[in-house]
Amino acid sequence: MSDPVLDALAESARNRGLKLVRSRVRTPGKRRFGKAGLTDKDGKAVFGMDDKGPTAKPEDVEEYLRNLGAKDWGASLDVAVMPRKKKPKPARAAANDAEPEPEPEPKRKERPPPPPKPKSKPKVREAKPSDAERVAELIKTLGHDVSEKDVRKNLGKLKKLGELPLVAVEDKTVVGLCGVHRMTAIHRPAPVGRITILVVTDEAQKRGIGRMLIDAAEQWCRDKGCAIVEVTSNDRFGRAHAFYRHLEYERTSIRFCKTL
Repeated sequence: MSDPVLDALAESARNRGLKLVRSRVRTPGKRRFGKAGLTDKDGKAVFGMDDKGPTAKPEDVEEYLRNLGAKDWGASLDVAVMPRKKKPKPARAAANDAEPEPEPEPKRKERPPPPPKPKSKPKVREAKPSDAERVAELIKTLGHDVSEKDVRKNLGKLKKLGELPLVAVEDKTVVGLCGVHRMTAIHRPAPVGRITILVVTDEAQKRGIGRMLIDAAEQWCRDKGCAIVEVTSNDRFGRAHAFYRHLEYERTSIRFCKTL
């Protein structure tokens, strides 16, 4: 059964070089029931169409066709175009002399964004209780199972001994750690300084921070009256051994260890 509204739309579409496509769904309430769309003479979608068929309401199609009434009928109908907007008429000049238009304000030059703030220069200082969490993280990277609580407790003991570890700080963040110890041995005429641990974060490596910590540790040993300084380092840290040799440390002995 034909639909008078859709028949009229089909006729209006033909007058504009288009074709009305009606939905094949005949059951009210189902998706696409009563929907319509427009294509050009080659079947190319113009309005209210998708891959599965028409999607627009008849009244939307009617509105679209009405707006096409002002199009140029001599133009190609391969693709429907909307009517051109009328150019606004220029305002008539006033009878009296018109006031001159104000000159446009000069454009302000945009300021370039500020350069990124440079990182502060690393500094070496003694560790503080507030560093405990960060120090524990650094120690764990070497395979030692230690908690923040343990580190805080050990810092208290080392402070009483005057052997607080040294930390490298950059932008208020601890990026390196160096443990120091003064030992009196029966077979040595002067105390022996010892670097018990040295670790630098991956992000801060190859920037001289490890050497800064070693220099500070050696000065600490001199101040404590030590004649030599030795380093303990696990056998698996080959890169660290090369670093110490670069700083003129020599391998003089083998260290043995036993858990009690």
